Amino acid sequence: MIPLRDSTHSASFPMVTVGLIILNFVIFISQLSLGAGEIEQMLETWGLTPFNFASGQSDKIAYSTFISYMFLHGGWMHLLGNMWSLWLFGDNLEDKMGKLRFFFFYIICGIIAALVHYAVFPNSHIPVIGASGAVAGIMGAYFLMFKRARVFTYIPPLFFVNLPAWIFLGFWILSQIWGGTFAVFGVKSYSNVAFWAHIGGFAAGMILYRAFLKSDKEEFFES
Repeated sequence: MIPLRDSTHSASFPMVTVGLIILNFVIFISQLSLGAGEIEQMLETWGLTPFNFASGQSDKIAYSTFISYMFLHGGWMHLLGNMWSLWLFGDNLEDKMGKLRFFFFYIICGIIAALVHYAVFPNSHIPVIGASGAVAGIMGAYFLMFKRARVFTYIPPLFFVNLPAWIFLGFWILSQIWGGTFAVFGVKSYSNVAFWAHIGGFAAGMILYRAFLKSDKEEFFES
């Protein structure tokens, strides 16, 4: 299912959301300017590799990968999928949280997503990259905050449906749990996606979003 638009309009320009999208595109385009060996080295250095921590080989750079990993992507489809979801759902959260709180919410959800992936696969040598854990946090918060919203969705090959947001996002997180379960049991076709980072980010968004919302006083002041 591919979300095309949601029914909730933002009340202000989503500066942080747009800034994050631009930053991700700039970093990805800089990746493309590198040679194949340099790209591989970049992803190994700045992607999150759980084994580096389990083996005691971690250093300051390794710990910084809990943040840097979410600004790297493995291809155009990986980047575009994450950035489209960030654009679709992020502007509404930025409205409700304010710009600075929204930024920290995004980063914290991404860190928790990485920690969950590490907890499930502590001995993995495969670097994890991508914004999807942080974006999943936004989706988890949206799932609870905008229950009456609707998501206009394309279901290949021919169907367009206007789904309640809680159904669209509920189906999405169930699909991640499904994939994550098979990944734990070592099914190869599910092993190249960090499902547990998605699950961890989504759960973090659901649990933490209230702590980042504007107060009633702030809502009144900005209205």
